[in-house]
Amino acid sequence: MRNDKSKSIDGIDKAILRLLQNNTETPVAEIADQVGLTVTPCWRRIQKLEEKGIISKRVALLQARQLGLTMTVFVQVKAGRHDGKWLASFAKHAASFDEVVECYRMSGEYDYLLKVLVTDMDCFDHFYKRLVNGIEFSDVTSSFAMEQIKYTTAVPLSHL
Repeated sequence: MRNDKSKSIDGIDKAILRLLQNNTETPVAEIADQVGLTVTPCWRRIQKLEEKGIISKRVALLQARQLGLTMTVFVQVKAGRHDGKWLASFAKHAASFDEVVECYRMSGEYDYLLKVLVTDMDCFDHFYKRLVNGIEFSDVTSSFAMEQIKYTTAVPLSHL
């Protein structure tokens, strides 16, 4: 089922989003040409998509491996307690680490899933010791990615 924001997205907005997801530096004139608009209406649509929060920011995507971050680790955490104070404390704790690039509260056996980028096992060991220090966990387990099969930052738009 579509939410209120997705109902307001037409085919032109969808095409604009697809182009911007591919390359946010694409000139507005080129986007306008590809979606069949003139520059001013195209720019207004982009601004409206930003105002609605559909486009939250424009960023440069860095190649982690090129920067020496060759190890991706998925860390699963079982909560020490299931109360609001612990949940808030853990969320703040996990978010404080630069190595944590994604953090999710999960259903199922483990309560949280962290995606961690590090240079090597020594760096992960240092991260792990800081993660478990000072906060109560029921269980923590880590899985090391052997190969990245697919990676994208593009959000699916086919449902629109």
